[in-house]
Amino acid sequence: MIEPNMKDYQKEYAAFKWELPEKYNFGFDVIAKRAETDRNKLALITVNNEGTDAHKLTYWELNRETNRFANLLLKLGARKGEKILIILPQIPEWYYAVIGAIKLGVIVIPTPTLSTAHDLEYRINKSEAQYVVTDRENAPKIKEIQHKCPTLKRVIGIGVTEENWTSWEKEYPALSPNLDRSKVEETKTEDSMLIYFTSGTESYPKMVLHTQGYAIGHTVTAKYCQDLKPEDIIWVIADTGWAKTAWGKLFGQFIVGATVMQHNHRGKFSGATVLKIIEKFGPTVFCAPPTAFRMIILEDLKNYDLRSLRHCVSAGEPLNPEVIKVWKDATGLDIYDYYGQSESVALLSNFRCMPIKYGSMGKPTPGHIVEVVDDDGNILPVGEEGNIAVKVKPVHPPGIFKVYWKDDEKTQSCFRGEWYYTGDKAYKDSDGYFWFVGRADDVIKSSGYRIGPFEVESALQEHPAVAESAVIGVPDEMRGQIVKAFVILKPGYEPSENLVKELQEHVKKVTAPYKYPREIEFVKELPKTVSGKIKRAELRKMELAKRKQ
Repeated sequence: MIEPNMKDYQKEYAAFKWELPEKYNFGFDVIAKRAETDRNKLALITVNNEGTDAHKLTYWELNRETNRFANLLLKLGARKGEKILIILPQIPEWYYAVIGAIKLGVIVIPTPTLSTAHDLEYRINKSEAQYVVTDRENAPKIKEIQHKCPTLKRVIGIGVTEENWTSWEKEYPALSPNLDRSKVEETKTEDSMLIYFTSGTESYPKMVLHTQGYAIGHTVTAKYCQDLKPEDIIWVIADTGWAKTAWGKLFGQFIVGATVMQHNHRGKFSGATVLKIIEKFGPTVFCAPPTAFRMIILEDLKNYDLRSLRHCVSAGEPLNPEVIKVWKDATGLDIYDYYGQSESVALLSNFRCMPIKYGSMGKPTPGHIVEVVDDDGNILPVGEEGNIAVKVKPVHPPGIFKVYWKDDEKTQSCFRGEWYYTGDKAYKDSDGYFWFVGRADDVIKSSGYRIGPFEVESALQEHPAVAESAVIGVPDEMRGQIVKAFVILKPGYEPSENLVKELQEHVKKVTAPYKYPREIEFVKELPKTVSGKIKRAELRKMELAKRKQ
């Protein structure tokens, strides 16, 4: 058995200290340096959709390709501090664009491939993005809205021939694979690097702004939670627009010097394909959201050779103990659950060096003081439910985001006193393990996606039949939660199955396919506060009571 990176939790946790340089750039300080010191080491494996073949890149090759993209941006006049929205599937070019932009200090905005034209218009305009990189599949969405995006200077299209767009195929091959760092504006550890849009409850998605130091913060994610070593191949199932990709397929993994594997997946998720890929390409560390694990174990696991795996992890939502049992019976491996957000790196984890308590979030990761506190920042006693909070004073950990960009009120509401309030509720047991209770707000976590009720309600409101609606997440065995909408119809409209389907299709088109309400209930009224706010908590309570009957 391979020894874990962390052998004594208490000792390692107590000794850990962040060492942050004044100047830092992930693209140069990690990718370019690895290209020099270990040029032939395999960096990236991209498996095709069918799971039968793969494209491979060494660190040397990856560095050269990211240099080409940086040179493309320089040719287009890009400058440090400008922003680039990247909507690409799991292809090597995603890495070229992300890392190439980071080298120049251009702020990266990774975006889910299921985003609609409406989503993209909002993100480009809200962030004031100057550049977009997209592929043939997503190009029509950008084409539809680009005339409504005044800050957008240039669209780079892969496999796309479009007037006034920059063609990847025409420009990219002729670009130099060399990039002189001394000729590029330097970046500091505190400089902005990346923006994630994350769903809220009472507004459209917020912009989570991370610094260059965020990459360093993910050292703990890779080294301790994923127990990653240079000789490992890690496969994390995640869309390129998810923060989970930054967690498991980019920063910490390349810092450690491991090999990252991705699957250029198209269409519906297939547990059988996942198992075939593990069997053929031999990842040693595997991470998937609970939804994926629940679908994978529906397959006959004994028909697959999974012996390459040595460590399995999961994050995104609590994992059912029964899923862990089925997986362990088949593979001999536990699934180690860990926790964090788009706003952070891994904050809590079950580690290989300590006993697992199934269903627990684990203990704080090194470099993070995490507690359960009340609304005034007082640490609560064992067993008492409260807010999961991370200490950000006197030291602000590099993996905790900087601000909600352009939203001072929201930033101030979660950074209070010494603490960053995560918005999640938990309690701590006598052994120091955390146990998830729920969101402090109403964000729905479904199949690894975060869905804001407000977005779905806003989409429903645009339909001529809808007078008012309220959206909540309800438990689902496969997806963790699904979206349910309670709808009040306008006069002249009657409830019907056809109307349910019509509303569902409408939401898919206005927002994104994964956000549509899988259940719709027509009601005459909605529970509200005196000030007129919808009591979603009351709806959840009523719904849970109904489902227990």
